[in-house]
This record gives sequence, C-alpha cells and structure tokens, in this order.
Amino acid sequence: MTTQTVFITGTSSGLGHALAEEALARGALTCGCSRRPADLPGLRQVQCDLTDYAALPEHLERLLGELPGLDLAILNAGILGRIRELHRTPMDEVKQVMEVNLWANKAVMDWLHEWGRPIGQVVMISSGASVLGNKGWGGYALSKAALNMLARLYAHEFPDTHISALAPGIIDTAMMDHLCEEADAEAFPALQRLREARGTEAMPDPRTAAQRIFLVLPALREQPSGSFVDIRQLLDPEAYARLYGR
Repeated sequence: MTTQTVFITGTSSGLGHALAEEALARGALTCGCSRRPADLPGLRQVQCDLTDYAALPEHLERLLGELPGLDLAILNAGILGRIRELHRTPMDEVKQVMEVNLWANKAVMDWLHEWGRPIGQVVMISSGASVLGNKGWGGYALSKAALNMLARLYAHEFPDTHISALAPGIIDTAMMDHLCEEADAEAFPALQRLREARGTEAMPDPRTAAQRIFLVLPALREQPSGSFVDIRQLLDPEAYARLYGR
C-alpha cells in the first residue's frame, strides 16, 4: 500500500493539531506548518507565519520541495477575531482576520500552483458562519465566505485537483472557552447554540472532529470541485436542515 502524503497548516493546536495526529495515526507522511512548533513525533514541520508572504515560499520549499506530490492538503490555519457588531469592529481587525483566513490561503495555493506537482485533494477549512451571517461574526464570516469563493475560483486553475471548502461543524477547542464562557450570548444569540451544544455529540473534541473529516474525504470528492460543503450535510442531514432552515 502506498504511503499517503498529507500537508496541513496550523498544526500547533486545535483542529490542525488533531488533523496531523490523525494523519500520522493513519500512517501518512505528514507535513505541517504553524507559527509555534507542534508536539507531534513524526511530523515533518516548519515554523512560519503564513502572512509573511515574502518568506513563505522558502518555508514551503524547505517543507515540501523534495516531495513528488501530495495526496491531500488541508488548509486549516485561521483566527476568529472578536465577536462584536461589524460597525464597531475596527478596519485593522477585519483586515487581520482576512489576512490569515483568506490571503494566506491564496499565498499557499499560489505556491502549490507554481510547484506544479500532482495534488490529489485540497480541503479549505471553512465555517457555517460563511453562509449563516449571524450577528457578531463580522470579519470571520466575511473571511470564510470569501474562502468559499477562493475554493471555487481555484477549482478552475487546478483542473487535476479536487478542491472543497468544508465547514467542519462546531468543535470543542480553546476558542470555545471564550465563546461559551466570556462572549455576550444575550447580545449575540448564535452563541447560545454553542453553549447548549458544549459537552454533547454536537460539539466533538478536536480528535473526533479530525476523524470525521478524514471519514468524509471520499464523499467530498463526489461533489463538484470548488464546492462548499458542511460536514453535517454528509453525516447528520437532520441537524444540517435545522441549522440552515432547509
């Protein structure tokens, strides 16, 4: 059996760490990049800031340059930004979220295109916030909506690669500590749903979420390249229908 080759961004914590851990457990040659080192034996990794566009090509060349190609790339790195009304959100804060969640992914995709080697599948980690437009999600929702379009546009430019923008559902990461304990659920009603879900199957831990993502990879390839897919659409259609009102 040929060893799979996987590249993941944002591997130092949260979902990215769990995705790398799961890929390693499956025997994949796993490459990761993040601003902080990931404590994962066997992970080939570089530390880098994905928004340092001048330095990024050198880091990616050092990490991936000797490989003949990739079976899977998961562009996971991202930030939330503050939950607050959009008109109260400073432009600099929105720009920072867009830099990490959108333009850094463009920079990675541009390097992969220039690299020119076979890539079987690219999964860009999106969010239901990209579609729902709930109050308070501001720059994060804007960045993920734009990421969905990024996936669709690059599908034209990577004709031999299947690309998806995947909403992985809500996951019990450190981000939830703020959303469930500190942010104002009365001012931003969508937060109440998160608080009710915490501690239930509706909000899995990162490793379980990572396992679910690997589980649905074949199903993603059945969708047109460039599609936005919410994982609940594949694994829990009733929850998907309730969430999106369908």
